[in-house]
Amino acid sequence: MDNIIAAQELQVERKHFYIEYRENGRGRFLRITEEAHGRRNTIIVPSTGLAEFMNTLDEVLHTAGSELPAEVAPTSV
Repeated sequence: MDNIIAAQELQVERKHFYIEYRENGRGRFLRITEEAHGRRNTIIVPSTGLAEFMNTLDEVLHTAGSELPAEVAPTSV
């Protein structure tokens, strides 16, 4: 059985996202579930890969920055 350590819910257009940091007998992990039109898709990232996952996401968003809406485009540091 998983224990939820932290959880947030987000709605973007017609999609609902459930972002949960959980723990079970095998360790801690991030679980992201997308629900849209009655279907669910889930990805799980073990805690050991969270830093790399976040860095990669940041790189992708930085690369796509000029194509993103102004409210989500990364700013130059």
